[in-house]
Amino acid sequence: MSVATSNLEMLPRGTRVALWLGLAALLLFPFAGSDFYIQVVTRMMVLAIFAMSLDLLQGVTGLVSLGHAAYFGLAGYALAFVMPQGEAASLWLTLPVAVLASALAALVIGFLVVRTHGIYFIMVTMAFAQMVFYLFFDNKRLGGSDGLYVNFRPTVEVAGYALLDLDNKKTLYLFTLGAMVLVYVLLRRLLWSPFGRALAGIRVNEHRMRALGFGTFGYKLSAFTLAGALAGLAGYLWGVQTGYINPELMGFHMSAHAIMMVILGGMGNFAGAIVGAFAFETVLHAVKDLPEVGGFALGKHWQLWMGLFIVAVVLLAPRGLLGMGNPFKRNKGGKDHA
Repeated sequence: MSVATSNLEMLPRGTRVALWLGLAALLLFPFAGSDFYIQVVTRMMVLAIFAMSLDLLQGVTGLVSLGHAAYFGLAGYALAFVMPQGEAASLWLTLPVAVLASALAALVIGFLVVRTHGIYFIMVTMAFAQMVFYLFFDNKRLGGSDGLYVNFRPTVEVAGYALLDLDNKKTLYLFTLGAMVLVYVLLRRLLWSPFGRALAGIRVNEHRMRALGFGTFGYKLSAFTLAGALAGLAGYLWGVQTGYINPELMGFHMSAHAIMMVILGGMGNFAGAIVGAFAFETVLHAVKDLPEVGGFALGKHWQLWMGLFIVAVVLLAPRGLLGMGNPFKRNKGGKDHA
């Protein structure tokens, strides 16, 4: 079994068909679902982008970060700071500013943290994320613990003509779906590019890659920066949808949730991050809505049921939900770039 197959970079035909059917269902959903569930699924797609950005680090490069939420939250704050109080700003201004802010933060932090390895890398990424968290949490000028409101959704105009109305829940849903698909296509192309194969080689054996002449520091820093930028895209969309940003979005629990999404879906294939995000959020909503039985509030103790679900998946499907069907089967044609 090849390394690519074992890390879910290649998918069985049946899994690919199921993913195409899932995409078709997402395209049709806003025309059949209620406004409430349209918002719920929009949130899932935003988190799917966030999970894919972490999978670039964790599943492809082998870098486990406990501070990835810092870039998610920073982009939301950038949107809140750029958006005027009395009118909507253009998406063509706010989106690049938010993504570049997260990318710049990732570049600066990554320059320091990618020099470390193993448990030290994990702890240092968490330490930087906590520093960013408390910078916003303790500073009233940056919103403090109450956070900031985004009073308007960005406008999307071309030559003065309103192209999209993001105040419309269906339009925002389809815009987020398009962003999720574009991120997936970008990352899949990157995965099979020379740059992506170098990242995969670093995950398997960094010392050997260095011996072959690869500058592993530059590759890891580039991956870290790109992952931060994509997390920023997710944070921007979160701010657009919810209209509210607070320091909790940078907290440890958000980074931990992203890690669980990647593990649940299956690392190494960005479709796994999408499946993991949808599965995590679906189960989370289900266990929170559990009724009271015999005086025991099942929904109040949702963390217990969520933990049991994650343990069950890890034990029964160690390669994630996406790897449950034909986990070691390879296509006859060799490589599969789907």
